[in-house]
Formats: sequence, C-alpha cells, structure tokens
Amino acid sequence: MSQAEIDVAVEDSRWEEAIPDLEAFAIRAVEAGLAIAPDSPTGPVEVSVLLTDDASVRVLNRTWRGKDKATNVLSFPAPAQPSHPGAPRPLGDVVLAYETLVRETGEQSKPLAHHLAHLLVHGTLHLLGQDHETGEAEAEAMEALEVAALRTLDIPDPYEG
Repeated sequence: MSQAEIDVAVEDSRWEEAIPDLEAFAIRAVEAGLAIAPDSPTGPVEVSVLLTDDASVRVLNRTWRGKDKATNVLSFPAPAQPSHPGAPRPLGDVVLAYETLVRETGEQSKPLAHHLAHLLVHGTLHLLGQDHETGEAEAEAMEALEVAALRTLDIPDPYEG
C-alpha cells in the first residue's frame, strides 16, 4: 500500500460520542480499503473523510447526484491532476451521514463502529474506481474486497445474515 495522508473532519459531534478514538478508527478503515484494492495506488495519496449529518449529506447528494435525500455514504473521486514529485495525489472525499448510519445499524442489528468501518472501506474503494452499480459481477467483486478489508480489522462479513 502507498503512504496515505488521511484527513478526518468531524462536523457532527455525535460521531465522537459514539465511536471511541474516532480519528484513528476512521484512518484504519480507509487504510484497509486502500490496501485491499486491486488497483491500490502507488506513491503517496491523500483522502479526506467528513463525518457529518443527514442534512449536510442530503445537500451534497442533491447538488452532485440530483437525489434529494440523505444517504449513508457519498464518495467524490478527485479529478486527475498533474503530479508533483513527493506530494500526495488527492484521491477524493468520503462523506458519511450520522443519522442514516445509526438507523441502518438498528435495522441490521450491528454495531455502529462495524457499519462505519464498512462504509469507509466502501467509499474508499469507490475513490479507487470500484463500482457496484455497473453490474452484478462488479457488485460481487466489490463486496468481496469489502469483506476482505473488514476481516483485517476483525469486523465480520456485513453481507452475512
């Protein structure tokens, strides 16, 4: 895996109340996604994570995807940029909505930390070009990568049960 600079911004303090050592936890999950990807980048990279709320994610989803609703995770791959020797290459941003994740963890009977790690891995894989919406084979391949990355974090398969 390449060297990664991972910036974690917390816009909603409920994240910090719910997940112990939140920044380190988020960084480990993003690193797991970077490490497992078949197209893992070489050289230094940069990923930004924003932990926010449903209202903020709804605005982003409406503005950038034309969907006027909150969602659990959004990924915004960075556009290609000229490389600068030694400088990290921006991969993009991953944004997560607190209320949606909490609701989903209740519906799926799983710990919030496990769901957060899953969606951080999921969003990171999207930054690297993985896409589950292009077909069943691609969805299955992406799910297998997610499961493998989560296994390195001692988190059970989110697709079982």
